[in-house]
Amino acid sequence: MANTGLTVAVTGPTGDLGVAIVNALERSRAVKRVVGMARRPFDPAETGWKKTEYRRGDVTDAKAVRDLVKDADVVVHLAFAILSASEATHELNVAGSRLVFTESARAGVERICYASSVAAYGFHTDNPDWLTEEVPPRGSPEHPYSSQKAEVERVLGEVLLRRRRTVAYAFRPCIVAGPRARTMLQAIPYYRLGEAMPAPVTRLLSIMPALRPVIPDPGTRFQLVHEDDVARAFVAGVRGVGEPGPYNLAAAGTITMSDVADALGWYSLPVPRLAVEATAEVVTRIPRLPASVAWIHSVRKPVLMKTDRAKKGLRWRPQHTARATLKEMAGAERTTASAR
Repeated sequence: MANTGLTVAVTGPTGDLGVAIVNALERSRAVKRVVGMARRPFDPAETGWKKTEYRRGDVTDAKAVRDLVKDADVVVHLAFAILSASEATHELNVAGSRLVFTESARAGVERICYASSVAAYGFHTDNPDWLTEEVPPRGSPEHPYSSQKAEVERVLGEVLLRRRRTVAYAFRPCIVAGPRARTMLQAIPYYRLGEAMPAPVTRLLSIMPALRPVIPDPGTRFQLVHEDDVARAFVAGVRGVGEPGPYNLAAAGTITMSDVADALGWYSLPVPRLAVEATAEVVTRIPRLPASVAWIHSVRKPVLMKTDRAKKGLRWRPQHTARATLKEMAGAERTTASAR
């Protein structure tokens, strides 16, 4: 069918990225109708959405998923526990994703657009300095979010192997940020890295001036991508632009946690890389630690992506650099903090 008048089903439309993507779908002339599903109460009218219908449901509920995708041309799958990822979220993240993919293929949807992550590659010391889509998503077993993102990509491939009429785009954004998507401030390896640091480091953090937060900085460079730029890539996938498959998404430039601290008016504290390595090795061996502590593994080695495939195949051009994205996020965070 022509890529106009599309009905798009979206799981997880109420999250930070979900709102940005639905906003973009609402603006797209190719999209006639959006049907969203998440677990919490939500009124699309309050967001100004006019094409979007909303229903409460869970991606682990087969009937709810079946009803969501039955009339869809395209399914956008976003529902995923991120910061709380652990063994306890496997049912939601992996089994729920399998159900969404399976029911979508059975319903005969044309395309699935799945929100994977740079974390799917895993935080391995033998990763190349710059990741391309040819590098297999191995995940890191000690990092539940990473391992579950990689597993879901494998599940997606298995489902499509059996249902060849449906194709899929797997988008692998780096850290998504912006005025709405401020999740990176809660991301454990950065905002709460001190929780997992050795005692001498945490003591040093404790004597810093308490008027402003302190961010440990191991010097690891990372990428950001603006929520609206990710949304543009998803709209391209919804419309069927380019070849199906994986796409890395990242803005131009890299930053460190010292840059984040400067943007927010916070303090940063240099942390030796050896301290990070030693702590990561220790926490790997300690059972029943909070899931949040596993995020320390993501700063052991830079995980940086090339985005040539998205620029060529999707004709995707991010409108925001990493530093511009950080600036918007920091401005929104300051506004929110002053209103508290």
